[in-house]
Amino acid sequence: MDVWPRIESLVAEEGACVLVTVLSTRGSVPREAGARMLVRPDGRFHGTIGGGTLEWQALAEAQRMLARRERMAATRDEALGPNLGQCCGGQVTLGFELYTAANAADVAPLAAAERRGPFRTATVIGEARFARTILPDGQDAPRGGLTETFGDRLPVIGLFGAGHVGKALVLALAPLPLSVVWHDERPGAFPAVIAGVVTCLSGPSEEALGALPDGAQVLVMTHSHALDLALVAAALRSERFPHVGLIGSATKRARFMSRLADMGLAAEAQRSLRCPIGIAGLAGKEPAVIAASVAAECLILAQARSINSKTAARRTSA
Repeated sequence: MDVWPRIESLVAEEGACVLVTVLSTRGSVPREAGARMLVRPDGRFHGTIGGGTLEWQALAEAQRMLARRERMAATRDEALGPNLGQCCGGQVTLGFELYTAANAADVAPLAAAERRGPFRTATVIGEARFARTILPDGQDAPRGGLTETFGDRLPVIGLFGAGHVGKALVLALAPLPLSVVWHDERPGAFPAVIAGVVTCLSGPSEEALGALPDGAQVLVMTHSHALDLALVAAALRSERFPHVGLIGSATKRARFMSRLADMGLAAEAQRSLRCPIGIAGLAGKEPAVIAASVAAECLILAQARSINSKTAARRTSA
């Protein structure tokens, strides 16, 4: 969820909002530190801090701040079991910040920074307000301070094909913490604009793939097996994409593996090609069922890649 651009917009359009942040956690809790929720004057909200009684009470506290306008900031410690009756039983510290037009000068540089990409702040929690200083890349807050991260660098999915399954899949992927770039070579193939999804009328396969970042997941499900083969071959030949997914049966996989071997790509195909795509155990062939299965697989692969990257970074720093 974008935080500061949305705060800037809500303050300008509605006069105020409250930012609720999970500042720290102990034990088993619904959401991790850094989870956030933005509460609007009319009671609507964006994001979540975990649902249940914790979130319900946090929404009520945010509404009180918006109604009274007496406090600009507050913190609240909650023991989920004894205080709220939630069986996860951990402890959470929440931060509440009221933003109005009077805070526009504080919000503007943070909103501009988030529009440029992910960034971190050194945050000092006070009774009057939370003071944030944007940190240089690689630098943490001073000892005892709080380092916060804003903005998302989401895993990228390059989806090729806007047929029935492609349309169902993009609807399943759009709400997830993934950045979707959707390609098709046919004018008029895309439906109405879907928030968070970039559509591209594709040219040659190498050119379309070249616009994707290293490490993106590639999913191929076009209207043409010949185009499927060209895209898969180009993706494997580039050696930039650890996961290349191809829709189809085990028979289609065998045929493609044979053709890719003839093209000198047998080793790359064995290492990176996923066909059939989707998680095991879901046998339905309806587009929505396939989409649910493939979306789940995308999340699993993205999570594994993130864990591996963090492990490698720790080894390097050691």
